Amino acid sequence: MPRVTSQPEAQRATSSFETPTSEQIVAVSAKHVAMMESSAADDTWIWVGMEHLLLHTVGRKSGNLHKVALPFWRDPDGNRVVVASFGGAPTDPAWFLNLSDRTANPDVLVRVQGGLFRSDQQVLDGADHERTWAGLVADRPWYDDYTVKAGGRRIPLVRLPETRSA
Repeated sequence: MPRVTSQPEAQRATSSFETPTSEQIVAVSAKHVAMMESSAADDTWIWVGMEHLLLHTVGRKSGNLHKVALPFWRDPDGNRVVVASFGGAPTDPAWFLNLSDRTANPDVLVRVQGGLFRSDQQVLDGADHERTWAGLVADRPWYDDYTVKAGGRRIPLVRLPETRSA
């Protein structure tokens, strides 16, 4: 069993919510992106008890810029980690497929409340994924439910270290 590193209480999401449908996730995310681009207010950047970031990717097929609002969790080293769950969908979300294409996205632009940085994104694997997953679900247990909903799909985790300023 992977060792779970204790996390700050502030990361534990205590709000309960019903997971939206895939269609609702897309619609809510589009509205959230617009809000995040125009406000630095806490009520824009912190939803259902979780801090959010704005991830910019380049489409692997289209070459177009895409933006998605995502909740993040901090690993024991303080790096932001995002979860490619898409609410437990059976396939990986488009933003993850774009981000995984290192030709289209050698690094990514990340906007956080009060800042902007470039990240050399890291898709977690092996023991690193297991250890990080264990810490994440200790704080946000519904992610384990998403694995069941996704038919056992191993939900990707992406670490977004602050590689350089934007």
